[in-house]
Amino acid sequence: MARKPLPQPSADRRRRGFEPAFGLMKDPVRMAGETRGFAVTRLLTHWAEVAGTELAGKTRPVKVSYGREGIGATLTLLVKSTEAPMVQMALPVLKDRVNAVYGYAAVSHIHLTQTAPTGFAEGQADFAPAPKAAAVTKPDPANRAQAQAATEKVADPDLRTALELLAQNILTRRA
Repeated sequence: MARKPLPQPSADRRRRGFEPAFGLMKDPVRMAGETRGFAVTRLLTHWAEVAGTELAGKTRPVKVSYGREGIGATLTLLVKSTEAPMVQMALPVLKDRVNAVYGYAAVSHIHLTQTAPTGFAEGQADFAPAPKAAAVTKPDPANRAQAQAATEKVADPDLRTALELLAQNILTRRA
């Protein structure tokens, strides 16, 4: 399979000076997306906005395949096997969101491919677990007294409370 040659920059383009990184990568990203069926690369680059933060953390778009008539494409998503039932229930909403990106009913089916937490070697989908909640500890009375002493001259009670909390955090971090 031969690769398509990248377009060569024109002489005017070289004389403009600094080129934004996106301008240099726009054509290669577009061509790579089109080979996977993504005519609209926004579906890949802004997946968190399209699917929503909750579904974007559970899924990764892999490809869009078109039928013989070219209408009613199938979007393939990578999903952890433990998350697949929840994603399956949200497919009608997800299909509406994806079609809103295209501007018409381009995607008629969404196919879920269940994968291990690290994903396929080709897709390299890394599904990170939710961050662990920080353990709540009681503030040290000595730090609290020192923070109150440092902020006792502040007249505004809301500002004083915020500064005391900041001072306690700084004193706790040093320890």
